[in-house]
Amino acid sequence: MSCGADEPATQAVHAGATGVTGQALVKLCDARGVAIVPHVRPRHAATDPRAAAFELTDAEALTKVLRGCTTVMQLIGTMRKRFAAGDTYESSDIGTTRLLVEAATRARTIDHIVLLGSVGAGKPRGAYLRAKAEAERIVRESGLPFTIFRPSFLSGPGRRPPPGAGALSRVLGLTRWQPITVVELASALLQVAIERAALGQVLEGDALWQWVPAEQSAGGPA
Repeated sequence: MSCGADEPATQAVHAGATGVTGQALVKLCDARGVAIVPHVRPRHAATDPRAAAFELTDAEALTKVLRGCTTVMQLIGTMRKRFAAGDTYESSDIGTTRLLVEAATRARTIDHIVLLGSVGAGKPRGAYLRAKAEAERIVRESGLPFTIFRPSFLSGPGRRPPPGAGALSRVLGLTRWQPITVVELASALLQVAIERAALGQVLEGDALWQWVPAEQSAGGPA
């Protein structure tokens, strides 16, 4: 669970490993030789031999996995189309963040929480952004060092930005609304985690794009 020989000693537990961004992050870790522990639900236990498979509501198992690690990467979230399966913003975005923060506090070795939020959470309108804002509040008030990411529209498998969003954001100079690929976002998340950087910061717009490695950029802000 340590990074490669040329990396700082970050030991991370990655929650949300089966999501679109989470899968991209796992691939990047493998490519860079960064060892992490992906968390998955029991039904996904066979997807990765490294995975820690249990429900996050299992406080004992979660605390045990976090103990000895330094970093929690919280990428869990949901969408309305999953509500029929029982997911809600309260359970997926807010509830899992609360469980991870509580377990990180009990573990006593976590010194960095990286939270994936959303642009607009600073002035939330609607249930989705209010849930993201509440997850941010939980992390901010945890007493643990944190970095919050607020990306704009995602581009990648199953994700398509609104037509013209990229061109419009560039013309108007609104980098906070510039679409970002899941690989670019995963690269920025990993870089911040490895460097234990941007502590106490909310990254959106130019502040987020500066963490996307040049080799991963697909044309976003320099």
